[in-house]
Amino acid sequence: MQRPFNFSAGPAALPEEVLSQVAAEMLNWHGSGMSVMEMSHRGPEFTSICETAEQDLRDLLQVPANFRILFMQGGGLAENAIVPMNLSSGGAVDMVVTGSWSTKSADEAKRYADVAIAASGDSSKFTRIPDPSTWALRKNAAYVHVCSNETIDGVEFHALPDLKALGCDAPLVIDCSSHQLSRGIDWAKVGLAFGGAQKNIGPAGLTLVFVRDDLLGRALPVCPSAFNYKTVAAAQSMYNTPPTFSIYVAGLVFQWLKQFNYAGKTGVAAIEQRNIDKANLLYGALDQSNLFENRVAADCRSRMNIPFYLRGDYNTPELNAAFLTGAKARNLLQLKGHKSVGGMRASIYNAMPLEGVQALVAYLKDFEAQHG
Repeated sequence: MQRPFNFSAGPAALPEEVLSQVAAEMLNWHGSGMSVMEMSHRGPEFTSICETAEQDLRDLLQVPANFRILFMQGGGLAENAIVPMNLSSGGAVDMVVTGSWSTKSADEAKRYADVAIAASGDSSKFTRIPDPSTWALRKNAAYVHVCSNETIDGVEFHALPDLKALGCDAPLVIDCSSHQLSRGIDWAKVGLAFGGAQKNIGPAGLTLVFVRDDLLGRALPVCPSAFNYKTVAAAQSMYNTPPTFSIYVAGLVFQWLKQFNYAGKTGVAAIEQRNIDKANLLYGALDQSNLFENRVAADCRSRMNIPFYLRGDYNTPELNAAFLTGAKARNLLQLKGHKSVGGMRASIYNAMPLEGVQALVAYLKDFEAQHG
């Protein structure tokens, strides 16, 4: 029996090969007689798992030596507080608001810093990213925060802003939760990157933080020790018990991705090309449709999270429900849009094969032929 195609925005689909390996190793990891869930996080078995996962991640994203990789907890939402507690010094922080998640980030950071909205896409209903040349950046900002992919609104920075070119010396902080490892990261433009793993990497519970060495040691006194980047880095992510099983599964995903081949490419370059092809296929179908639409400007459409809606008078609760019911009957799952925006949403993360998007496009065309 073929597994359904799962378009969930997170927790999201994992590669079948990884799930099969997890199942095979569940009761006895590599002859240890233990499940990974039963291991001491300080024992030699889990130490090897964690060290391998960190090195594979560093290799995949070509993370420079002057960045620390931290395995933390709390998800991207907790990082909205942890980042300002570590980097703001209680002073100025500039935020670029491009959707629901950066709005949450700004609201949370206000509890710890003097937050200013340097730019907002609100006037376009978050269908466009404000041109960086228009951002009102302060000279004394401790950092500038952007969400490089908005999971709910379907907006993505296809290129990260170059703050130095804008005359800003502050480090750039990116929330890359929903598209990390779907493409490379231009580390020359970034001071800190973070993301919850449950969207594109592994199970819920693990948060990845990449922080430049010179940004360590700035935490506010109120910052809990377990969330102090310098403390976590010094303990190599073992200051407290980390989410061991989530790290283990993420490590298997890293190994899967290192071996991934597509269009004559390997690794992150290969998965990025497949992601481009998947997104182009789905956006092409939506743009040609008289029944469905995507409302995001073409130059900032997300490759990972694609919201779409019924057009005009077709956009009724009854027809939306009929679409979702029919999709489930075809084994196309989790296509309901976020409750804050409605409609539908297809999250086509790394683990989603091209065949899944092809099946969705075929259903879109059949549904339009029946109801358009």
